[in-house]
Amino acid sequence: MRVEQVEMSQDNDRPPTLDLGSDAAANKTRNCSGGGGGGGAVAESASKTRNCTGCYGDLAASGSAENTLHNVLENVLHFLTSRHDRNAASLVCKSWYRVEALTRSELFIGNCYAVSPRRVTSRFKRVRSVTIKGRPRFSDFNLMPPNWGAHFTPWVAAMAKSYPWLERIYLKRMSVTDDDLALLAESFPGFKELVLFCCEGFGTSGIAVVASRCRQLRVLDLIESDIADDEVDWISCFPEKETYLESLVFDCVECPINFEALEMLVSRSPLLKKLGVNRYVSIAQLYHLIVRAPQLTHLGTGSFCNPEAMIHGEPEPDYAAAFAACKSLVCLSGFKDILPDYLPFIYPACANLTTLNLSYANISAEQLKPVISHCHKLQTFWALDSICDEGLQAVASTCKDLQELRVFPVDPREDGEGPISEVGFQAISEGCRKLQYILYFCQRMTNAAVIAMSKNCQDLVVFRLCIMGRHQPDHKTGEPMDEGFGAIVINCKKLTRLAISGLLTDRAFSYIGKYGKLVRTLSVAFAGDSDLGLKFVLEGCLRLQKLEIRDSPFGNGGLQSGLHHYYNMRFLWMSACKLSRQGCQEVARAMPHLVVEVMRNENDEEVDNHIQVEDMENHVQVLYMYRSLEGPRDDAPKFVDIL
Repeated sequence: MRVEQVEMSQDNDRPPTLDLGSDAAANKTRNCSGGGGGGGAVAESASKTRNCTGCYGDLAASGSAENTLHNVLENVLHFLTSRHDRNAASLVCKSWYRVEALTRSELFIGNCYAVSPRRVTSRFKRVRSVTIKGRPRFSDFNLMPPNWGAHFTPWVAAMAKSYPWLERIYLKRMSVTDDDLALLAESFPGFKELVLFCCEGFGTSGIAVVASRCRQLRVLDLIESDIADDEVDWISCFPEKETYLESLVFDCVECPINFEALEMLVSRSPLLKKLGVNRYVSIAQLYHLIVRAPQLTHLGTGSFCNPEAMIHGEPEPDYAAAFAACKSLVCLSGFKDILPDYLPFIYPACANLTTLNLSYANISAEQLKPVISHCHKLQTFWALDSICDEGLQAVASTCKDLQELRVFPVDPREDGEGPISEVGFQAISEGCRKLQYILYFCQRMTNAAVIAMSKNCQDLVVFRLCIMGRHQPDHKTGEPMDEGFGAIVINCKKLTRLAISGLLTDRAFSYIGKYGKLVRTLSVAFAGDSDLGLKFVLEGCLRLQKLEIRDSPFGNGGLQSGLHHYYNMRFLWMSACKLSRQGCQEVARAMPHLVVEVMRNENDEEVDNHIQVEDMENHVQVLYMYRSLEGPRDDAPKFVDIL
């Protein structure tokens, strides 16, 4: 898989002796560099070198010159910060491959099953930061059975032995246990940053261990993770002295916290810039936090109401003054359990905001407009569709520097009555010409509005239009949405991520294959006519790395049309399509380095065995394919069959 070669810079043709730390590998590298083979050959080689170039007096001088070149290359590679540039450098030759590995301090593992921890730690010796991704994105929509895998345990065990100096771990969609977190806290004395995004399997007791033992902790961000309530006061576990905390985000922790301990923690964290609290922190409590931390740049507000004051009629603090004192505040989010009457309190902070996330705030257009009228510097805006087209029109007229817009549905049902349409969509395209990223959930759309977006916002890098009703055409003309999505890939030449939905024929996929040459991630829902559509994409999108398809009419023919490209991709996901087990088996046989997993729902085991076997022979509910340097994994649950 080209992507895993890119992410890990692995080369299957390289002999095992090229592992880091191998004397044989070092000797082979020296031989390739002109050091000679041995005996008279060495002397002859040295003599020829001396006669031809005059650079080296003898073999020792040759080795010294090579060491000099090695040191120069090492110093040069230190300036390469992009992992893509480093991957390219590692493929130049064997010497560069080894030196690049020695100088790499940051690792990105795009698929935790694409490579083993053993292979990683044997090659990269000086790693200080690790990013690992686990389950595919469609698992967020309950399309993957629970307990599928992506365990952090083998990774932390390997890193504990090899990287005692590790400082940062970022995990996405991984299964993490409290024991994993305890081992992390014990093994890395200088550990500084932990980010757990969409992770599961751990609880507040594991977080408490990290807080108490990682004395140099700067970042603890728990984002959209499923965290068990172990009834542990984890906030009180941070050091009693002044901390190094720069970021503390725990808005997904669905249990009460010790607010007095939190208040004291904020007070003794002078470097704190980012704070995101959960819904158990009221706006009255938030007031005390921001008064103690006016240096905050990012704030997640938690519950934006004060029920006690409402019930007892108590006087409330001057919230507006507290927000006004936060002169550095550029990002505001949270607003859970919001009472719209409290929104005016954030007006003083709005003028400096570049990011406003109201994706938990069920507010109307009339409640939004006074807020957004102060947000002239806004670059990123998230909201619920409760703001309606009118609210989006207000955003379009005010936020001329907007680069990212995400609009989520209050009611995600397919047959729901969506309050936003092509009207707000087109207003954004006309008013926000700098737009680069859009995620837009709606129930109805027109080709004309999408075409207008493609012409007005040609800097779009990410275009994700999710028409929630299945097979919805242009609601004005009744035509498929082919021309709209075609215009996006034709006019938006920087596009790398595309999500399509609505009534689409093979014509739309032909546009994508012909013009979507930079598309790396494609998500398809309820779309397509036949296998020809999938063939257009797999043969045309040469940079495609991630392909997600659900509830579409693609079958074995479409799947097999991508045999030439699957090794270059990170993964392919197909659910509720027209795949057979035999068709998937043929792909597995044709591509031995590809892991082909077919999944069934765990509840299927309760169905009559005859029906289950017949279903497994004739239909594949979920297919997940990815390239792995290690072959099939050894922790697959019973509902996963690896072909």
